Amino acid sequence: MAKPSVTETPPKPSAESLAEAARAASKAGRPPVHEWNPDFSGDIDMRIARDGTWYYLGSPIGRKPLVRLFSSILRREGDDYFLVTPVEKVGITVDDAPFLAVDFELENPGPDQTLTFVTNVGDMAVAGPQHPIRVERDAETGEPSPYVLIRDNLEALIDRKSFYRLVEIGTHEEAAGKSWFGLRSDGVFFPIIPSAEMPA
Repeated sequence: MAKPSVTETPPKPSAESLAEAARAASKAGRPPVHEWNPDFSGDIDMRIARDGTWYYLGSPIGRKPLVRLFSSILRREGDDYFLVTPVEKVGITVDDAPFLAVDFELENPGPDQTLTFVTNVGDMAVAGPQHPIRVERDAETGEPSPYVLIRDNLEALIDRKSFYRLVEIGTHEEAAGKSWFGLRSDGVFFPIIPSAEMPA
């Protein structure tokens, strides 16, 4: 009599298996994560803190190349974030935005200026129609949290020092019939705060 077949339990996802798959997929350029649709493999104990630091099993990942590798296979679906390879899809925790915009470059100051942001993982994006800037304000304190869309529905929180520099080059313009203080880049004006609410 033949023995009944035993279904093998697939190995639990790990940072090592994800990194190995990401390395293989990135040899031809940025991994095409949106073309991959593996089954959900469960969550993994990985977290991106608000300051852009990646943690695995509670400890910070100190190797920048490894962080860049993981960031290349990051995907957002609604409010959830996943690391995706051709064979695995694992959920991770993101405290705020997955990236941190740590600097920007201003070119052609004036009406035709562009703002090019660089993130903590080396991505670059020119703010504009494809990469909008948005600002959320804390309901209680009014403190702003500025973001710029980097790629594939993934945003970067603009760090404090960069935001202070941005405020210095901001302008007042009309938007939706109201005067706003905001930023201009690549032909688009991004409102930040109503002009009337600007500190004197």
